Amino acid sequence: MCASPIEEYALLADGRSGALVGRDGSVDWWCPARFDGPSVFARLLDNDSGGHWFIRPDGEFDVERQYLDGTLVVRTVFTTRDGSVAITDGLALDAEARGHEIGHYPPGLLLREVEGLSGRVPMVMSYEPRFEYGRVRAHLLRHGTTIVARATGSTLGLAPSVPVDCRDVDASATFTVEAGRRETFSLSYSPTYHQREPMAVDVSAALADTVEAWRSWSGAHTYPGLYAPLVRHSVLVLQGLTYQLSGSVVAAATTSVPVTAEGQQTYDYRYVWLRDFSLTLRALSSAACPDEAVRLFRWMAEAIGVVGMEPVPIMVGVEGERDLSERQIDVLDGYVETGSVRLGNAAWTQRQHDILGQIVDAAWLLRRSLEPLPDDVHRLLRDIIKQAAQTWREPDSGVWEMREELRHNLTSKVSCWLALDRAVRFGTRLGSPAELRRWAAIRDEIRETILREGWNERVGAYTGAFDSDQLDASVLALPLVGFIRADDPRMLATVERIQRELTVDGLVRRWPGEPGGFLACSFWLVQCLALAGDPDRAAELFESLAGRANDVGLFAEQIDLCTGRQVGNFPQAFSHIGLIAAAWRLTETQIDRYSQAGKATS
Repeated sequence: MCASPIEEYALLADGRSGALVGRDGSVDWWCPARFDGPSVFARLLDNDSGGHWFIRPDGEFDVERQYLDGTLVVRTVFTTRDGSVAITDGLALDAEARGHEIGHYPPGLLLREVEGLSGRVPMVMSYEPRFEYGRVRAHLLRHGTTIVARATGSTLGLAPSVPVDCRDVDASATFTVEAGRRETFSLSYSPTYHQREPMAVDVSAALADTVEAWRSWSGAHTYPGLYAPLVRHSVLVLQGLTYQLSGSVVAAATTSVPVTAEGQQTYDYRYVWLRDFSLTLRALSSAACPDEAVRLFRWMAEAIGVVGMEPVPIMVGVEGERDLSERQIDVLDGYVETGSVRLGNAAWTQRQHDILGQIVDAAWLLRRSLEPLPDDVHRLLRDIIKQAAQTWREPDSGVWEMREELRHNLTSKVSCWLALDRAVRFGTRLGSPAELRRWAAIRDEIRETILREGWNERVGAYTGAFDSDQLDASVLALPLVGFIRADDPRMLATVERIQRELTVDGLVRRWPGEPGGFLACSFWLVQCLALAGDPDRAAELFESLAGRANDVGLFAEQIDLCTGRQVGNFPQAFSHIGLIAAAWRLTETQIDRYSQAGKATS
């Protein structure tokens, strides 16, 4: 029995954690305490020892599935020679919570309802919890009709509507579902020592309430632009990756899913990348989610705290934890037996100048909602601007978090320019007239240096770092932040070179030789084409990229260029942020075209 390819999973979410359920009906990943907490199912990272919970037809079957409209509740229809059956899966939201209140205090319930659609379908269930990344197999004990497992401070309670064969460390069942009949299963999580017993629940009613809760949130957000169904779904995915108590958005729900077939580059993405902050806020704002954007910004200011000249943290835990020390565990074999499972992420110690511009740009984006600037935000922005002004000449690890020597990365310099540019735009709300003149002078010096040192005459393009001959797709961000016009001759030459040498079937590699196309960079190319005056090509590329999503509209980090399969941690917030931003850029381009056409005919 093997775990499914990463693209065959759907995300379930409850505002605290995320679970992955495959097309085969198997829940292969769930860290119920919170996104970055220990797992109870991790078959995704070990076929035998990770733990799983599957319900499926006993025999061969075909599969069709979809999210119920406006929700992260998934309905899977299995068709067999004996008939058809549907399984509806969801993580329960807070009972009766609606709109922006959903997900704050979820009950810790994984809900599964089996419904017979036609014929009589033999079914099989297998339940094998494994606590703390497979380290602990707990004894399963019957408490009435509930099967309870306790270990490592966690308690699970399985409540099935069918008879179950309960053994020492696993349980199974066989049953038949005929048309019109329903069987239900719930799995409750609670901290063992909080004096809360496993919950008994009406699964059908809880699922219905969860569906209504998701739709109440979705209905409160209207996106007025192009590709509205795709954007609304991507925003829903971002909401599913949000830890609701703080409002922070994790990069992905998983750890250690590699981006290469050889299992290289396995990292833990269950944290919050502050470095991508303005991109996240811009996506939320574009998709008409201003409340979420402002809440996220305020949380970020609290998580960063007082800033001196030490590196600003590029990532934190979901409640703002700073120490994300990385370690490898040898209990699990790794995704498709790659042998590398990491918890934590060593990049938390890096200096990346990119975060400086991201923070000030985010404040500029939300300036009307933050007016007047709160004292802590005012101090934070001034500290960030001071650091950008004093450290922009220093090398750093860069946006791709390279773990070797530091470089003078182009986008890092641009981010320092961005911090100072937005500071000048804030005017006297942030600084005195003398400070504004000094900030403007440093901003202009940075820009002149980038234009001089970042352009490589031999390559005929802006490259990834000063004195480097290597193309790097990160430079596609230059026109997106307003550093340079997309139709500037040198930027046009850079985009053309990236399309010729880094792009395969519309997928943009970050650097030469990378085996996968990085989806966020590919959506940046869409924006560059639109800004450069080629909206038709941009739209064609956008639609091609959108078609790379899996059957329930989810993206990983990359697409393998040889197999066309998705690779990397899943689902990837950065990829969905790229889609939202590209769709809105195409919308703005269309508005501008209509406006120009109107002026020409008036």
